[in-house]
Amino acid sequence: MAPWGMGNKDFDLDDAYGLKTPEELLRYYRTLAPSYDADFAAAMDFRVPQLIAEAYAAEAIGPVLDVGAGTGLLAAELHKRGVTPVDGVDISPEMIAVARGKGVYRDLHLGDVTTRMDFPDSSYLGCVSSGTFTFGHAGPEAIEEMLRVTESGGLFALSVHSGVYAAAGFAARFSALEEEGSIMCFRAADIAFYGPRATGPHAGDHGFLVTFRKV
Repeated sequence: MAPWGMGNKDFDLDDAYGLKTPEELLRYYRTLAPSYDADFAAAMDFRVPQLIAEAYAAEAIGPVLDVGAGTGLLAAELHKRGVTPVDGVDISPEMIAVARGKGVYRDLHLGDVTTRMDFPDSSYLGCVSSGTFTFGHAGPEAIEEMLRVTESGGLFALSVHSGVYAAAGFAARFSALEEEGSIMCFRAADIAFYGPRATGPHAGDHGFLVTFRKV
């Protein structure tokens, strides 16, 4: 789930970044889901779904799992690039309801990537995620579960906010996974999260577009 933008005092990124528990996430997105695309993605010129879709489509095909699917922004970008089928998982039923209406998913599931998801091992050729690895959302413990549901050789393309990349342990976890031989072809490219139309104190936020393959 990507965090909310700054176009309205009710849609403050600082509120999203301050969330601490799954219960808080559920309450927050329950109200905001219907206007998420307009009041955050469009208003803030949110670029991450497009960048992740481009990185994934250049090297892999479906079936792919969209973790933290939100309202389906990333799946829509994958479809534009011919990547299908796409399944999605998100903790918020209200966000899933919006995503379902776009017709870009084969299937959508309620689930929490920080716990065991209801998918068999090696179900997908790849995993993608846009905006889920940020303040107040999922931490690096989710990476192992994503690896579990992905086939050997599968591609991962996901965003990690720069503010949590080292501080929350993502950098250390990726390094450990490389050292133990669980992942290969690791890259972390610096990206701007928002385009030139973005305003407010978070308009200049950056992060990393992380790609790697499961060994």
